[in-house]
Amino acid sequence: MLRITVRKQNGIFAVSPIIRRTVIGALVIGILLFIVGLIALSTGPVSMSFTGTLSVLLAHLGIGEPSATATQQAVIDNIRIPRLLLALGAGAGLGVAGATMQGLFRNPLADPGIIGVSAGGALGAVIAIATGLAAISTLYLPLFAFTGAAGAMVLVFVVAMAGRGRMSMASLLLTGVAVSSLLGAITSAIIILTSQLEAQRQMVFWLAGGLEAARWDTVRIVLPIVAAGFIVILAFGRDLNLLLVGDDEAKSLGVRTGLVRSALITAAALLTGTAVAFSGTIAFVGLVVPHSIRMIAGPDHRALLPLSALGGGLFLLIADTLARNIAHPVEIRVGIITALFGAPFFLFLLIKNRSRVDAL
Repeated sequence: MLRITVRKQNGIFAVSPIIRRTVIGALVIGILLFIVGLIALSTGPVSMSFTGTLSVLLAHLGIGEPSATATQQAVIDNIRIPRLLLALGAGAGLGVAGATMQGLFRNPLADPGIIGVSAGGALGAVIAIATGLAAISTLYLPLFAFTGAAGAMVLVFVVAMAGRGRMSMASLLLTGVAVSSLLGAITSAIIILTSQLEAQRQMVFWLAGGLEAARWDTVRIVLPIVAAGFIVILAFGRDLNLLLVGDDEAKSLGVRTGLVRSALITAAALLTGTAVAFSGTIAFVGLVVPHSIRMIAGPDHRALLPLSALGGGLFLLIADTLARNIAHPVEIRVGIITALFGAPFFLFLLIKNRSRVDAL
């Protein structure tokens, strides 16, 4: 866990650099979140002034009366606030999962979907749409997506440990790539073989990622799961730091490497599966955000993990706000926006870390 260390230097109490970087980073990202959040809540088909939006938010806190109309209030309360919170939750989950996977694989090019979770979630969602269950209840699609993500994770674990009783990161990576390819092929086959054009369209839209299905019941499911996964991973922040220097060194310092790796991978998969289940396959958040935070705040996971959570939420919120507004009245899929930002950044990392690609 992150410990606050205060020591006295020349009569002045000094806070540890880790705490200082975390607090400063959180303040900067928090200010940006407030600005982008206000824009997100104020813009759209039903637009309103920033002061009107603020008055609605302050009224919920018991401060003043809202200056917005009843329609504007309903849009903010029932559509835009849940969508904002889902963007923050899913983005935070993907950001933390990305930081975790990059630390475990010791490579900045690692991604949360590297162990097949995203592919499993996509397959589950496509099955729900193809069978017509998604049309019966709005909860069937995320349920199938999460089940597919969890099933993919279990399959990867079982295959990676087959015949040896233990799991290596190399076997986990190779198994994840193979399982992702297999599940991706099955997903493509289902889309092609589906005879209903509307169902095919829904599948393609879901695979491109989006937050339009956000509702309060969705938020009540996503946020507690993301919070639980984040707490588990943050509890192993020190151990994750020690794993970066090697297994032998970590074991000599008392780290139970097998248990820690399994716990971290499971928690990261849980975060990724939850995000995929409710927002579709949104790429590059878990790749771009942790690496960007690492370049600014350093590699210590006790600071990197909370800042990646905030940064992931900010990145996805910006992408969703752009998706809703840059081609109004048409809404671009959020996954397209994140890919437009993330793909060039990935190529930059690929060139910069050419010597480390083989390690992935």
